[in-house]
This record gives sequence, structure tokens and C-alpha cells, in this order.
Amino acid sequence: MATTLSYRDQVLRLREDAIVSAVNRLLATKGYDLMTVDEVAAEAGLAKASLYKHFTSKEELAAAAMVRVLERAIEQVDALDAQPQLAVTQRLEAIVRWTLEVQLAGEMPSLPSQNSRLTEALRGHAAYMDRLLVLSDKLGDWILRAQAAGGLNPSLPAELVLFTLFARACDPVLGLLKAGGQYSDEQIIDWLVTSTFDGLGAGERRIANVPQPASRPARSARAR
Repeated sequence: MATTLSYRDQVLRLREDAIVSAVNRLLATKGYDLMTVDEVAAEAGLAKASLYKHFTSKEELAAAAMVRVLERAIEQVDALDAQPQLAVTQRLEAIVRWTLEVQLAGEMPSLPSQNSRLTEALRGHAAYMDRLLVLSDKLGDWILRAQAAGGLNPSLPAELVLFTLFARACDPVLGLLKAGGQYSDEQIIDWLVTSTFDGLGAGERRIANVPQPASRPARSARAR
């Protein structure tokens, strides 16, 4: 039986949701390093002291926003998995399209840079790491199945494909094309999805034909 929350708990949850939504918007527009706790409180319409009753630090605020978006992504993956008529490559394209739509809506927090203080905080955040691993495993399974079916280049490491898909969630090309004002959101998203899965070549171009690392020394010797 579902537990009914008390009125006080409902208010606290609504307030927490407002805080996390505010963090999401600020991370999407300013990034972690420029975002301040004061700005989060103002965006959420709360006193700073009230905010600290829910989250004790800037890192904790950002982690909550990252957890939220990962949970939304997992929900999308599960919904796509429930549509057996979709080929696995179509599911991958659909999840990339979803991340681009979320980014255009200003709801995708920017990923931290490698040297950000947030990076280390996220590595130690159990809820974030748990959901990141769940999402990575689900997408990794799709990638391997798509490669086996010929929908993705099987010569590419699955890890590289996974990181490429994650990178679309914070692709600056999206914002640059949007800011230009020449194209519709639908056009921009279609082009980015197409370039992600089909590349930039005029025709079909197989990276599999490029010599693999073991053959590179010989190629270098010929160049000399």
C-alpha cells in the first residue's frame, strides 16, 4: 500500500523540487562554477537559511540536479524498452533526441569539467553513481546489440559510443544554432541526431576500413 505523505512532508517535497528545478536551470545557463547558492535561493523563491535545511552545500545542490536528470533519462530508456517494435538503433536515436530536447528546454545541467570540484563530489555521491551506472549499463546493452545487428560500427569501442551519446547532452552546437535564429528546434535536433549516427560525410563512410592500432606503426614507417 502506498504511503500517504503528511501535509508537512508534502510541503517539504514541493520545496525541494523547486530548489532542484532552480539548480537545473542555473546549471544549464551558467554552469557549476558560476552558479552561487544565493542565486539558487533567489531562483527558488526561498530564504538562503531555508534552502540549507534541504541541502547543505553547493556540491549537494548540483548532485541533486544531476540525479534528477539521470532518473528522467532512465525513465525514458525504460519507456523505449517497452516498445519492442523499435529497433535498438532507433531507441538510441530516440534517447539522443530526448536529451537534445531537454537541453533546448533549459533543463539539462551542464556536465562538470574534469578539474571541477563537483567531479570529485559526484564520485563520492552514492545516489548519483548508482543511477549513472544503471543508465550506462542500459545504454551499453543497446550499443552492443546495435553493433551486433549492424546498426552501429562494430569496430568502435562501445565505451567511445557511450561517451559520444553522453556528450550530446551538453553539445554546444545546439545552443549556437539556436542562437543564430535561422533554424527551427526540430531542424537543429534532426541534424544533430543525423550527424551523431551517420557522420558528416556526403556518402557512407566506414571507419572500419581505417587500420586499427596494431597496424599503425607500419603505416608510420611507410610515411617516413
